[in-house]
Amino acid sequence: MRILFLGTSSGAGKTTLDALYCRYLGRKGIKAAPFKASNLSLNSYVTKSGGEIGMGQAFQAWACGIEPAVDMNPVLLKPSGNGAIQLVLRGEPFMDITKDEPMDRDMVMEKVTESYDRLTEEYEAVVCEGSGSPAELNLQDRDLANLGMLKERSVPAILVGDIERGGVFAALYGTWLLIPEEQRPLMKGFIINRFRGDGSILKDGIETIEKLTGMKCLGVMPYLNLKFPEEDSMSDKEGKLEGSDTREAFMNNLDELLDEAIRDGLDLDGIDRIASE
Repeated sequence: MRILFLGTSSGAGKTTLDALYCRYLGRKGIKAAPFKASNLSLNSYVTKSGGEIGMGQAFQAWACGIEPAVDMNPVLLKPSGNGAIQLVLRGEPFMDITKDEPMDRDMVMEKVTESYDRLTEEYEAVVCEGSGSPAELNLQDRDLANLGMLKERSVPAILVGDIERGGVFAALYGTWLLIPEEQRPLMKGFIINRFRGDGSILKDGIETIEKLTGMKCLGVMPYLNLKFPEEDSMSDKEGKLEGSDTREAFMNNLDELLDEAIRDGLDLDGIDRIASE
C-alpha cells in the first residue's frame, strides 16, 4: 500500500491527514511508515540515530507506533538567512544552497527514491506527504515531494483543500488543472478540510469537482480546536494540547480527530482502495 497526500497550499492539513491515516492503519494492525521526500522547515526532530528530520514526520511516525527515522524525511531544507538554505540530507548537514551554488536536483532525487524504496521493502504501507502545493509552476521542474513522487514512483494521490481559507472548490480544481496531464490520472480523490457546519450544503460543489476532474470526494473533515505540528510559517499557538508530554498530547488529539472523522463519514475504505492500487 502507498498513498500521497497533496495540499492545495501550505497549511491545508496534509500533515495531519497523513498522520490520521497512519493512526487508522495502526489501529488495523497494518505496519505503516510515513514519508516526506522534502520538507522546508526549521521545526525539526532529532532521531535516536542522531539524524535530523522534520517534526511532522516524527509526529506521523508516532501515529504509526514506530520510532522516527531519517529515511522518513530524506531532505530537510532549513532557511539560514541571506537567501541561503541548509540542505540536510538523510539527517546530516550536506551543503548550503545559494543562488550561486544550487542543489543537484537529480542526485538528491536519487537519494529520495532510495529512502522511499527502503521503506516500501520494510513496511506494508508507506503514507507519503507532499510539500506546499504541487501547482507552483515556477518550481515544478525542481519538485521532489509532489510531482517528483508522482513521476518517479507513480504514487496515487489525494488532494487536501482547506475550506477555512475560502475558495476551496477553485483551489481543488485549479490545482488539479495545473498538474501535468500525464500525472493527472494519479490524482484519485480529494478531501475538504476544516469545515464548520452541515457538510451536505457542499453537495453541488463536490459533485461538480468530481465531474470536472474524475477525483472522488473522500470526505469533509470537521474543524476541531486541536493543536498539531505544523510548518513554521503556518504555525498556530491556538488549540487544545493535553497530555503528560507533547507526544502523548498529539496522539490524544489525533485519536479524537480520527474518531470524529469516522463519525462524519470519512471514506477510509476508499482511501484503502486507492492506496492498494
